[in-house]
Amino acid sequence: MESEYILTYDIGTTGVKTCLFRMSEALELVQSATREYTIQLFENGGAEQNPEDWWFSMKETTAQILSQSKISPESIQGISFCSQMQGLVLVDSNFQVLRPAMSYMDQRATEEMKAGIVHGFKIEGINAIKLLLSLWITGAVAASVKDPIWKYKWVQKNEPEVFAKVKWWFDVKEFLIARCTNQAVMTRDSAFATFLYNSRVGKGNWSGLLCKLFGVRLDHLPKIINSSDRVGGLTKEAAEYLGLRENIAVFGGGGDASLIGVGAGAVSEGDTHIYAGTSGWISTVTKKRTVDIGARIASIVGAREGYYNYFGEQETSGKCLQWVKDHLALDEIDLYLEKKKITDGPDAVYESLFEFMFDSIKDTDPGSHGVIFTPWLHGNRCPFEDPKARGIFFNISLNTGKRTLIRAVVEGILFHKRWILELSNSKMHTSHTIRFVGGVARSAFICQLLADITGKTIERVVHPENVGAMGAAAIVAFGIGKIQKYEEIKSMIPILDRWIPDADHKKIYDRNFKVFKNLYKSNQKNFANLNR
Repeated sequence: MESEYILTYDIGTTGVKTCLFRMSEALELVQSATREYTIQLFENGGAEQNPEDWWFSMKETTAQILSQSKISPESIQGISFCSQMQGLVLVDSNFQVLRPAMSYMDQRATEEMKAGIVHGFKIEGINAIKLLLSLWITGAVAASVKDPIWKYKWVQKNEPEVFAKVKWWFDVKEFLIARCTNQAVMTRDSAFATFLYNSRVGKGNWSGLLCKLFGVRLDHLPKIINSSDRVGGLTKEAAEYLGLRENIAVFGGGGDASLIGVGAGAVSEGDTHIYAGTSGWISTVTKKRTVDIGARIASIVGAREGYYNYFGEQETSGKCLQWVKDHLALDEIDLYLEKKKITDGPDAVYESLFEFMFDSIKDTDPGSHGVIFTPWLHGNRCPFEDPKARGIFFNISLNTGKRTLIRAVVEGILFHKRWILELSNSKMHTSHTIRFVGGVARSAFICQLLADITGKTIERVVHPENVGAMGAAAIVAFGIGKIQKYEEIKSMIPILDRWIPDADHKKIYDRNFKVFKNLYKSNQKNFANLNR
């Protein structure tokens, strides 16, 4: 009897990762395939992608999966998605894209945000009436220039001819679900991320009052569903395009902020996980609607109905490591490429340049000789909202070498995670043992650093770079009845290894962390002057 499989699509910022899972007592990753695509960044703060690139990447990676795994499409029981969130995809009545998708990174709608929420009597710099109504109805507020409501308003103001053709406002995965099923839906977590969703107990629908308050057309917003709901079957056209069988069950899935926690096994109340991919965050499962306006941390709707994730976001996390590899380390690494065959050929020592980079700094001193890096290369959201904030190397001396600078970057990324973690803990008790996931978590060196810097025990699951896809697969397993209780998801996701903090190292990091927290306050005006 042939095994049952789940196919998931993880739609990231820089590429699609498609994963095939076998369902048994544990979710077993059978095959994965990736395809990269581009993101366009503009001088005015714009960040856009072509949604057709996502759809084409699904086709290409699905073909790779089927070819390499040699399984029959008949054995695939369900399809689901995990995706980047807070994008804006505007389509017409035929689900045709009207303009490039505006990424969560897009920050050009400054004037629209000022007009929409800054004018008038203010609390924490936000219009008091809109702030209080938003907190009462949805439990959060659109206080960032990157929030999708301001992207929507930007198109309305700057591209009226496009806006006139809009039928549906989708997030990233919702566009792909529509392509698969010809259904216009949005999962609760994506709906919440618009800040137009009524998340009060017994509600769970679009707020007509907030739509009126912010000038959003209610008829642009699709039907709201649960993450584990079956949207419909794969259409004949979509099945032929993807190389799959018609009528495979397509499930709602969720955004990365929802499903990465599920894939980490952090599914019970009080479970905390830390994610480090392109961006990063700290999230704790809770049944309470809680918000810390000053720290920009709030309970967001997750994949499990009736539960929230108390969530603080780090704008750039692994993206800083990519920057340091490309612009600081690469010229040094190039010296070794011919001699050591680092990543290519039969004599390769390392799987990637990142692995080599981390290995090259593992013997540098904890604390980087007092050099501190701020990881705000594309602005910041939490615990302060400032798109003009940037990176700093602080306290460099004549003796500072490149390896020290690289280590300082790694420590700076983790200092920012500790900052969010401590602010989260002041409102919502975080777990002593934390699941650490994302591509960065593949490094045992960074796992130990995270334990030392935060003072928490750190656990890593199998395939930490695939937890979004794993979460999407777990949702399907729950949706089709393979598991009966949501908590059973944790037993399907095994722990690979564990790290405990080094007390001596933590003392050094405690000293540096105090300085780290002061660097934004000391330079806020300088950022504003330099980055207009």
